[in-house]
Amino acid sequence: MSERLFIFDTTLRDGEQVPGCQLNTVEKIQVAEALEELGVDVIEAGFPVSSPGDFNSVIEISKAVTWPVICALTRAVEKDIDAAADALKHARRKRIHTGIGTSDYHIRHKFNSSREEILERAVAATRYAKQYVEDVEFYCEDAGRTDNEYLARVVEAVIRAGATVVNIPDTTGYCLPREYAAKIRYLAEHVDAIHKAVLSTHCHNDLGMATANTVQGVLHGARQVEVTVNGIGERAGNTSLEEVAMIFRSHRELDIDTNINTTKIYGASRMVSSLMNMPVQPNKAIVGRNAFAHSSGIHQDGVLKNRESYEIIDPKDIGLDDNAIVLTARSGRAALKHRLNLLGVKLEPEKLDKVYEDFLKLADRKKDIRDDDILLLVGKDRTSSQRIKLQYLQVTSGIGLQSVASVRLDIAGEKFESAASGNGPVDAAIKAVKSIIHRQMTIQEFLIQAINKGSDDIGKVHMQVEYEGNIYYGFSANTDIIAASVEAFVDAINKFAG
Repeated sequence: MSERLFIFDTTLRDGEQVPGCQLNTVEKIQVAEALEELGVDVIEAGFPVSSPGDFNSVIEISKAVTWPVICALTRAVEKDIDAAADALKHARRKRIHTGIGTSDYHIRHKFNSSREEILERAVAATRYAKQYVEDVEFYCEDAGRTDNEYLARVVEAVIRAGATVVNIPDTTGYCLPREYAAKIRYLAEHVDAIHKAVLSTHCHNDLGMATANTVQGVLHGARQVEVTVNGIGERAGNTSLEEVAMIFRSHRELDIDTNINTTKIYGASRMVSSLMNMPVQPNKAIVGRNAFAHSSGIHQDGVLKNRESYEIIDPKDIGLDDNAIVLTARSGRAALKHRLNLLGVKLEPEKLDKVYEDFLKLADRKKDIRDDDILLLVGKDRTSSQRIKLQYLQVTSGIGLQSVASVRLDIAGEKFESAASGNGPVDAAIKAVKSIIHRQMTIQEFLIQAINKGSDDIGKVHMQVEYEGNIYYGFSANTDIIAASVEAFVDAINKFAG
């Protein structure tokens, strides 16, 4: 019988720490419900003490989700643990995830402390959390660069204090797979109380080895993996949920299995990408749009003769339908609803009608409608409740002409108009918006991405705006790249002026 590997998903905590990827509570609940359908064992719902929004999200996710364990992160600080326990009060199954840095880098430079003092703090935090919940996970931050002998002492001590799971993070993504494997094996062999707890991996991708390190950790004794959908996370990201799930599904000889319903992977991937405005790179393993594409004539011939010639995974296993319905301007609501369901999006009839109207307008302008296009329409519909909206935009531009833009903004139902000239159409339109919104703000980053090739493609714009020393992120998508740019600017403004 296969050994059970527990999937701990931290998309809503570590994944949401990516700049510009913050979700509101309603969106977090959507993701949590998708994770439950996917079959994850533990959902790390947030860091309650960090903000009222995170605190409230943990509460609401606890109410919305039934069977996965709901986990809240803390530092080894009593007030953090108090907040986590309070936020988890409605969870059917709850876990507090507390911990502290254990590497000499953290002990000396971050805490200005000693190994013995850190050990005492680790034990105290575990015991304090144990007063609130039976299930306590302890993380040894920067375990990847922690001396193995000292790490074993900490792990032994926190298990004796009541930890049921011990997390061994490669926080900086520094370890080589053989080094990380040796670390897990060392703990399995040198911690006397190891049978009383589950060892967990938490690997970052700074050197591109997160998944390799995670797999090696599992093969040498870890039985929980901490992952995110699409591998999102701080800096270069975390271990990818879909990669780990499909590695162990594909390698049956390893006799390790997860509870993941892999046919839900593609839908969850696209939902997270859409809600967090984080495009999935085309060559991303498992869920990238090129993951099952074959352009080489030799590969195409081989796949046509036998799929397994060049594909080790059946696309249907991750929820991709080879014979997917092609959406065009002649497609009906049923076809759109079917495709949205495959992508993990369920809409109420009234909202579906609105998205369908926008879909028809897009389909008239764009021949090739992709999943990303549809998800962008759903995402755009979410902005309809914003206080500041771009209602009208007209631009005059050309070779030998000075660019001039006229805009009309709807601000809480009141109309404001302005015009400005600039160094190009986007610059002119942004200046016109600024003349209405009398705030001192600066665009720090302006990124345009195309989903596919072609002049009729949707352009996705990510914008970073600085206001009063803080950074705000805006996003939009449109076949008109100038309109998308202005909409992204207005989206950012709504974050601080809306």
